[in-house]
This record gives sequence, structure tokens and C-alpha cells, in this order.
Amino acid sequence: MVVVIVLVGIVVLALCLVVLALFGVLHWYVWRRLVRDTTTAGSRARRVGTAVVVACPLLLVGTVVAELVSAPLPFVRIIAWPGYLWGALFVYLLFALFVGELVRLVLRRFGEKSVPEPVAAVVFADSTSEPHALTDNAVQSQPEAPVDRVPRRVFVSRVVGGAAVAVAATTVGSGTYSVLNGPSVKHVAVPLAKLPRRADGFRIAVVSDLHLGPILGRGFAERVVHTVNDTQPDLIAVVGDLVDGSVEHLRSAVEPLADLHARHGTFFVTGNHEYFSGAEQWIDHVQELGMHLLANARTELPGFDLAGVNDLQGERTGHGPDFGKALGDRDRSRTAVLLAHQPVLIDDAVAHGVDLQLSGHTHGGQIWPGNYLAGLVNPTVAGLERYGDTQLYVTRGAGAWGPPVRIGAPSDITVVELVSPQA
Repeated sequence: MVVVIVLVGIVVLALCLVVLALFGVLHWYVWRRLVRDTTTAGSRARRVGTAVVVACPLLLVGTVVAELVSAPLPFVRIIAWPGYLWGALFVYLLFALFVGELVRLVLRRFGEKSVPEPVAAVVFADSTSEPHALTDNAVQSQPEAPVDRVPRRVFVSRVVGGAAVAVAATTVGSGTYSVLNGPSVKHVAVPLAKLPRRADGFRIAVVSDLHLGPILGRGFAERVVHTVNDTQPDLIAVVGDLVDGSVEHLRSAVEPLADLHARHGTFFVTGNHEYFSGAEQWIDHVQELGMHLLANARTELPGFDLAGVNDLQGERTGHGPDFGKALGDRDRSRTAVLLAHQPVLIDDAVAHGVDLQLSGHTHGGQIWPGNYLAGLVNPTVAGLERYGDTQLYVTRGAGAWGPPVRIGAPSDITVVELVSPQA
């Protein structure tokens, strides 16, 4: 057993070293294209550019480490903004620079060898005399003053590098505004075969992945609460990843959630990030905020059963999802709606006769092309899909994890309306 643990540790360490090496190589590439190829050795521009490309990734790594060790929130907040924003910017700088390699080849092949760059020049009558005013005849006879020329290579690098920075900054800026502006509201109608007529039109506001923490705080929580309450739902379902941090650090940030209002109340299930942030404390605290905890449990509502299971991450502490406990003894003639943070639990939901599973977790990929990566490990990345007799709806979530940026995956709060075929 000890040998196995040692071997696993060696493999993990090797993978970490490979990732860090790749991280360093890619940053060297960005530095080369944006700094070395566009500036003069020893110049102030090169010194500043080098400092930025070195400091920003260090802030990114420092932020991740600080969150893992639960460093004081004010400190994490200071380094998180530049660190996480650099992470998003870095991704799009790479994309833009890779495209720029093709542009660079074309410009170098078909362009001029060099480009003039005007400089101030002093004209001398001869090589030994001091500068003096020239007569008209002297001006006419004087040879044209030399003009410094920028090497074609440097000119192309500046054009491509400047365009890459502009594209990346604009993309990340718009994605940041999208998050900070708050989630939009989506409406989805879901027909359920066994739903009785009396439950037709029942509206569930699905809220997931707020990720309240060093970036998104109390103000963001207030905006979400206002948006949810404005939909006037019959029930609010908070399907995990509420926080990134401890109760001690985020007590004030989550306080507005006590103002969530729905006719049948607010229900909560854990996400994987709760288990990174002190799940036991959060389970107690969300109930103090007025939420009903569904920890592998079920409650009967007019016309259907509402069940909830713990997140898979809870298996590490012996508190993972238990479908038997939540659904094993129920009346299968009744409609069952399940709250489960991760979409991958859909197979268990199908096996237990669930009619509709509501999930989050994926963020819809959050930052393109993250949607393709999310699709590799999740059956559904976003939206409504059917699996046998069970339907799965996955919200993109209300907040953002890591960089406060969403590109190609706008945040949402979804109002799911249950539809009865008998209506």
C-alpha cells in the first residue's frame, strides 16, 4: 500500500512539473512576441513589459495557492483581480498570437524590407563644423538628411502584437462586464408525463454556481437575489457551488440570500466547491439563511416530489450522493424532480425513475473554448436534453469561477415551468 501511495505521489508530482513547465514555456512565447520582438534591448519598454509578463502569472499562481490555504480574504481579493484577469487574458493572447503567426509570415514575405520611422536630425555643413543656419542655395545643395528605418521584422511584430493585445483585451473586457452586470433570466417549459393538472405551470427558479468569494461578493449576491425575486417563482432551487471560501470570511457576502422569497421556499443541495470551503459549516449556515437543505432527502410538494442529493465531492468524507436514501422508497406514480449539482449523476437519476433533473456545475464552459472541454466530461453542458424517460436541464450558472469572465457562455438564472399534459 505504501508503495502504491509513493508511486501515485511521484506521478502527481511529475504531472505538476510538466504543467508548470508548459505554463512557463507559453509565457516565454508571449514575452518573446509581445516584448522582445517589439522593443529594444535595455529600453524602458522592454523592462516594463518583462515585469508585467513575470508578475502577472505569479499573481495568478499566488491567488490559487492563497485560496487553497484559506489566506485572509482581503489579501486574496487584492491579488485575485489582476491574477485571475491575467489568466483569461493570457488564453486569448495565445489564440491571437497563434493566428498572428500566419499574418506574420504573409507580411514578411510580401512587404517592404523596412519601414521609415521619422526621427529628429541635426544638419551639419561638414563633418567638423558646428550646426548653423543654411542659406537657400546651401539647402538645395545639401544632401537629404538620413531617415532611420525600422526593420521589417520589428514593424511586423509591433503590428501583430498590438492587434493581439487589442483583441484579447476587448474580448476579456466584454466578458468581465457580462459577469459583473449580473445574470439574465431564461424561461424553459418542461412537459412531464405524470405531472397532475394541479401542478401545471409550477415555476422553479434554478440558481447555481454563484461562487461568492474574493471576486464576487455581497453586491453581486444582492443583484442575484433581486433578479430571482423579480421572477416571482413558486420555488427556488439553489443547486450548489454557492461559495468559494469559509463561512467566517463570507458571512457578510451571503447575507443577502436570506431575502430570497418563493411561495414554497428555497431549497439547497451541495456542489463540489462547498466541500473545498468547509461543507459542514456551510450546511448549517445556509439553513440559518432560511434555505431548506436536501441532503440525500426528499419532500412532497403539491403534485410532485422534490429530491436532492449531495455532490460527488462529498464521497471523500463519506457524504456523497445516496439515491436510495433520497428516492428509494417513494411512490413512482408521482412525478419526481431531482436537484443534483453535477450533470454526470443523470444515469443514477434514470435508474431511480426521476422525471426531471436540475443541475449546474458546467458554467456552459464559461470561457470559449471551455465548452468543448466541459463536453468531454459532462453529458450535457447547457440546456435541456432527454435521457430515456428522464429529462436533464443544466443551467450555465449565475456567477463565475476563477476569472470573473464569461465568453460564449452568458450567465443565467433559469425559471423552469413544469407543464402537465392534462392541462
